[in-house]
Amino acid sequence: MPRPIVLVADDDEDILELVKLRLSRSGYDVLTAADGATALALARTASPALAVLDVAMPVFDGLQVTRALRADAATASLPVLLLTARAQDKDVERGLEAGADDYVVKPFSPEALAERVSSLLRIAHEAAQPSPGLRTVAKP
Repeated sequence: MPRPIVLVADDDEDILELVKLRLSRSGYDVLTAADGATALALARTASPALAVLDVAMPVFDGLQVTRALRADAATASLPVLLLTARAQDKDVERGLEAGADDYVVKPFSPEALAERVSSLLRIAHEAAQPSPGLRTVAKP
């Protein structure tokens, strides 16, 4: 079974490498980007299972990338986790309004981040499965 692909975008090389290492050890193939434009291009071409985006990045920030992903039918259902130092309630609200599925504040625990990624992927997988309790019954 192929490993899920997770796209990680952050302009801080140390954070990028930390997240990549932790997620790789957790069983994911990780694609990385140092700016929002590259992240958006990779999301559209590599079909990742999930995106972890820093909010403050060059070219396009994480909120702009999230909005662009939600506006594109091909990526609209891609789970997005925002990873940022912006911890104010209004920042979290902006992230969720942009379409993010989760919001993790830096500094963060790499293990907790991996658990959030796993949880989001499980939720997305379950949402994509037909409900076993629902059946269409043909009328005679």
